[in-house]
Amino acid sequence: MNPVRNRPGGRLWRLPAIIGLALALALAAGVAVSAVTTANAATIDTGAWYVIVNRNSGKAMDMWEWSTADGGNLRQYTRTDAVNQQFQFVDVGAGYYQLKNRNSGKVIAVPSATDGAQVIQTTASTDTKQHFAVKDSAGGYVRFISRHSGKALDLWEWSVADGGMVAQYADLDGYNQQWQMVKVGSVTTTPPTVAADGTGTYSTVQAAINAVPTNNTTRRVITIKPGTYREIVTIPANKPYITLQGLGSSPSQVNIINNHGANNYGTFNSATVFINGHDFTATNLQFANDFDETNAGSGTQAVAVNDAADRSTFDNVRFIGDQDTLLVNSGARSYFVNSYIEGTVDFIFGDGTAVFNNCSIYEKRSTSGPLTAARTPSTQTYGFLIYRSTITGAVAGKTQLGRPWGPAAQVVYRESNLSNTIATSQPWIDMSGNPWQNARFYEYKNTGPGATVNSNRRQMSDSMAANYTPQKYLAGSDGWNPM
Repeated sequence: MNPVRNRPGGRLWRLPAIIGLALALALAAGVAVSAVTTANAATIDTGAWYVIVNRNSGKAMDMWEWSTADGGNLRQYTRTDAVNQQFQFVDVGAGYYQLKNRNSGKVIAVPSATDGAQVIQTTASTDTKQHFAVKDSAGGYVRFISRHSGKALDLWEWSVADGGMVAQYADLDGYNQQWQMVKVGSVTTTPPTVAADGTGTYSTVQAAINAVPTNNTTRRVITIKPGTYREIVTIPANKPYITLQGLGSSPSQVNIINNHGANNYGTFNSATVFINGHDFTATNLQFANDFDETNAGSGTQAVAVNDAADRSTFDNVRFIGDQDTLLVNSGARSYFVNSYIEGTVDFIFGDGTAVFNNCSIYEKRSTSGPLTAARTPSTQTYGFLIYRSTITGAVAGKTQLGRPWGPAAQVVYRESNLSNTIATSQPWIDMSGNPWQNARFYEYKNTGPGATVNSNRRQMSDSMAANYTPQKYLAGSDGWNPM
């Protein structure tokens, strides 16, 4: 019998029985089931590297996004045998091991004794949170039991999706807690590196993207060394799951930049970076457009990023421009976290859905201007959510929170710190014949000198705000939650 636990909605999952039936039918039909070289608790080779595959999902433990930092998340991903999926068992005595990741050199750990605690990586120490016993289960599988908590490593909520969280839960010997340790012989995959000085796999970002297979189905991480990359970058729609990861000590050290303006290219086509492939991720780098609007006359818009990708994530990224810096285009669901956006006018704009979590937004023009220009369709519930972010500017009392590019524009500033740059008496203004009063503009529990309340600043009630959380904005029909 394979113990399982109840899941949300009161359903009792019976995947083990289904899997067993499927195997029986396969054998009865003469289908071959191939053998793999696996280990159990008694045969662990501490000199070898292992890929660790979950019995329920068939996916491998994966140090997410090739993280090398303390606190990096352990998740699951389609097996690639890449070095971020390879682990070595370090014997710490008394029947316990540390599991060391080959890419980062760090070991996995449980941060607490709580059910559901996300497993992370940390620098190796004597902390028992890093120690795991290996217990045999039926069929050549094992469970990893934390010395600190006594709980088992668990594929949370029986996830079968790439990115599913590896957490801990009471040891029930469920299939989502059972793992196969597959020995690997050598390093099979390392992420390609872009280096402007010619010391990497590629010298331009676009060349690395071009090398990604068309209709790619696995996460492809492209690392980028510090430098200035003056080019136009396009991630095509048929190249999803691409990650651009800067290798500098700060985002500004990896600068992807160009200077096209709307006067020659039109607004949408002026972008430095065009993102069309879904499930795109960028981390620790800068996207910029250094077109100088002061000398352009008309056509002063100049986009740094044109994001039309569903489920795109930007973590610790800088967006630099003047007017129209960041376009969240139709069809996009985008998550911006720990990032910086600056510009002059309407520099967060578009039809898509976006959450800005813990971001810094800076109005840099001395005459100031509106921060957002949403064109949310009337049939679309969510537009832009500025959440727990900080708004600052070059001058006091002149910056508007936004204006409606479309009549049904939807923007919420929630639990954010608004500095004295805000034009407090009239922070929303009209645009293109669209009265701001008809748009869906709201605020909720903001703080700071720019967060005064008056009749021109509609405030959400607590009950209304419950439907305007980051999770609600991004969930869509597939339940996406990158937070």
